[in-house]
Amino acid sequence: MPTTRKLILAIALVLILVLGVACTTTGSESSEENTAGTGKTKQATTAKTSQATTTKTSRGSGSAETSETLKKLKVASPGSMSGYSRDRFPHWSKASDFGWAPPDSSCDTREAALIRDGKNVKVGKGCKVNSGEWPDPYTGQTYSDPKDLDIDHVVPLANAWRSGASSWDDKQRERYANDPEVLLSVEDNANQEKGDKGPEAWKPPDKSEWCDYAERWIQIKSKYSLSVNEQEKAALEQMLNTCTGS
Repeated sequence: MPTTRKLILAIALVLILVLGVACTTTGSESSEENTAGTGKTKQATTAKTSQATTTKTSRGSGSAETSETLKKLKVASPGSMSGYSRDRFPHWSKASDFGWAPPDSSCDTREAALIRDGKNVKVGKGCKVNSGEWPDPYTGQTYSDPKDLDIDHVVPLANAWRSGASSWDDKQRERYANDPEVLLSVEDNANQEKGDKGPEAWKPPDKSEWCDYAERWIQIKSKYSLSVNEQEKAALEQMLNTCTGS
């Protein structure tokens, strides 16, 4: 009997040791999973932060490139307004003919711009824009009524005319007036205040928009080989100095 009891005790001790090792292993595996999960979350957060930093950096780099583009633009006095009319720039043409991707084939470029620039935009029959949210880059305000928005030609048609478009044919002027890169949804009063002024005479009220506005302006003038005047160039340089990383 004593031998049997010793045998039973020995077996029990072995079982206890085996179970203890198994529990320790399981605990270690659970701990590793939690650490790996935390590691993944941290990595994703770091990647997101890095991406945001990259966006800011590339904006500064873009501004440096835009500064070089500005230097290459032709500098000339503004041309004559003789013969100018907005009708010389056929606008609000069929959006799909000018590089837009509207939800309906009936959309014109004005409607397509509202749809592109807004959030939660609801479109009715005939591509009528009924509602949405539009952050206005010029004032920094957000609007919910499409009637409060104008579609701005960033480089106004009259300014384009004075800086080279007077020599274009009607087809080229129509392409310009409906180009997605030229059009922007903005608050109507800000657009009316801007009129056909260049940056030497008008800048967005929201100073944080100056960098983007100057870059847009310069890229458009470069794309269409339009000139700038001395005061305009100086104003653009001033605005580019507000860019992050410049």
